[in-house]
Amino acid sequence: MTKDKDFKRLVRSRMTATGENFTSARAALLGSTAAEGASETDHAGIDPRIARFRTKTLATFMPEGRIIAIPTKRRALVVLLVEVLAAFDADRIYSEKQVNRVLADFHPDFARLRRELIDYRLLERNSHTGQYWVNANPPEHTGSQAQEMAGLGAFLR
Repeated sequence: MTKDKDFKRLVRSRMTATGENFTSARAALLGSTAAEGASETDHAGIDPRIARFRTKTLATFMPEGRIIAIPTKRRALVVLLVEVLAAFDADRIYSEKQVNRVLADFHPDFARLRRELIDYRLLERNSHTGQYWVNANPPEHTGSQAQEMAGLGAFLR
């Protein structure tokens, strides 16, 4: 049973009224409640539930600034990726070796971290020249990536 029984009831009623699936109805309601009440968000406009999730995830998987285990849950992985991205200079172009060195400081499986950063379009690359750079304007994610990134964009630079 969910902790927010009343909220779930609101989502179900919206589903019935609009024909949306649960995820879409929930996202629409979360968007409207965040816009209506500043009491649900802290002074920086970040949902406190997301901030707590981020804090807990970082304490669990990155207690001393290094990733001790790569989480299996994608949302937790995104939290770590956003944290790792802060190690890159936004105005610099990196070679693959330089990217690997930066990522190896966080976890031995730097190739997976690099692939994930590219998949989420947090890092961009030119496959012909092997150059990497921080994506200054990450795209609007869709599908499962949108759910995994929801609310975490506030922690990007």
